[in-house]
Amino acid sequence: MKESAGASRQGGTGRNGGSSGHPPVGAPGGPGSEPGGEAQQPGHRRLLVLALMLTMALAAMDSTIVSTSVPNIVGDIGGFSIFSWVFSAYLLAQTVTIPVYGKLADLYGRKPVLVAGTLTFLLGSLLCAVAWNMPSLIVFRAVQGLGAGPIQATVLTLAGDLYPLKERGRIQAALSTVWGVAAVGGPALGGAFAEYVSWRWVFLVNLPVGVAALALIVRHLHERRRRGSATVDWLGATVMLGAGVSLILALLQGGVAWSWGSPPSLALLGTAAVLVALTVVVERRAEEPVMPPWVWTRKVLAGINISQLSIGVIMIGPGVFLPVYAQEVLGLGAIQAGLVMATMTMSWPVASAVCSQLYLRIGFRDTALIGAAVATLAAGWMLALPFDPPLWHVVGATLLLGAGLGLFSPTLVVGAQSTVGHRQRGTVTAAVVFSRYLGQSLGAAILGAVSNAALRASLDGAPAGLRGEVPDDVDDIGEVLGSDGALSPEAADYLRRALDLATHRVYVGVTVVCVAAVLLLLAMIPRRFPVSQEEPEAEPGDVRGTEAGTSRAGSTSPTAHG
Repeated sequence: MKESAGASRQGGTGRNGGSSGHPPVGAPGGPGSEPGGEAQQPGHRRLLVLALMLTMALAAMDSTIVSTSVPNIVGDIGGFSIFSWVFSAYLLAQTVTIPVYGKLADLYGRKPVLVAGTLTFLLGSLLCAVAWNMPSLIVFRAVQGLGAGPIQATVLTLAGDLYPLKERGRIQAALSTVWGVAAVGGPALGGAFAEYVSWRWVFLVNLPVGVAALALIVRHLHERRRRGSATVDWLGATVMLGAGVSLILALLQGGVAWSWGSPPSLALLGTAAVLVALTVVVERRAEEPVMPPWVWTRKVLAGINISQLSIGVIMIGPGVFLPVYAQEVLGLGAIQAGLVMATMTMSWPVASAVCSQLYLRIGFRDTALIGAAVATLAAGWMLALPFDPPLWHVVGATLLLGAGLGLFSPTLVVGAQSTVGHRQRGTVTAAVVFSRYLGQSLGAAILGAVSNAALRASLDGAPAGLRGEVPDDVDDIGEVLGSDGALSPEAADYLRRALDLATHRVYVGVTVVCVAAVLLLLAMIPRRFPVSQEEPEAEPGDVRGTEAGTSRAGSTSPTAHG
């Protein structure tokens, strides 16, 4: 689909945009309109939304509930030296498979991919609950990750299929609320299970939630499908998976398990570079490429995907480093530090609910620009904080950052989905989600290196009188600060200031990425956004996706049935 053909221009001049002769997006008769309005929406669509929220809750809760159970897990089955792979294996398996699942959703339909992914996730959860040692738990967490990939991409794709453009901001806000609840409730629930029942219930709790979601999906989601001969690009999928595994493994372990200049890092990065180049060659020749070249050659989509990389980096800054700052510099407890971090996910869904009203009035690009600008202000606020600031300053900056990302990220997801028809939406959504997760891996590697460099410099530059107390290794700072009476007040204050400086350096990096995101939006994404005319126009009492033209793989059109 060429961007200039069959597309209206959203976000143009005037209050409602749209100077191309088409009705404004969301206006009666325009792309994405739904005759009948909210009052006539059947109750079964609400049940389907509940199913999507429950399914998303599996992946959202799992990213937070496990963290507080790690001490109990290690105390029961051992494996302290490798427990970080409990998280790395999950993230790796989830991230690298997202593009493949997105393509499969376009080829075979959303429902079978989502059901298969949810079943895989529940199988992984059950296996994790019966793990007998740390290596087995790591393997089973990878199985969970294989199920989380289709959940993440397919739920967002279905939200685009089932809702017209003017309502997608609202469903994005609902899904964002799931992440907010998970950020607040996950750590507390995980700690309660670990302390009062067993850490194994951290995984078993997924089973009733998943079964309920599956029952609603099977009952209420049906797809009208035009049969065709599907051609799966297995060679491209294999090469791309190899490239993703090599790159993300290098990012996750570089500077942690081995130095960046070590043979393992160089070997993985070199392998990733070769496989990425091979992926480009294979995908250009494939009939149904897993990651079609147009996902990156269309200027709008390329700009959105690169913007999602920046969002991943921005998210990982506070996500990884703020809890440590809150505990060691501000002196908060673990639960309080978690709540400070959770404030970002509280303001995110509120802003997501507002973004749909904004992008219908001023356009996708300008709404995302406002979000990126707000995120820049929040990062700058953190930079301006003095040592040991009032808590409300940190909370205010974190709330502001969540609001900025809530305007920035969902707007671009909806914008990317609106540029294509139904049979390309899964691929586009998967590319966007994959870019965000890749950005998080990049951010963890880059910002981690920035933080470690700042801490290393502080330790090397410690006053002579503190040399005997200040640890030689960066990894020992947390343990020393957590040991009562291990440090003199002067040494403890010095280390707290070192952590404060390292956190500020991290936010320098976050601020730079925010500014780069603003410039990127201005340079690569047009103000008048191309919107596909295949946007669904739902009828009263029906929820339907686009009846796309016949492709090699056929096409699907999801419908919610009561």
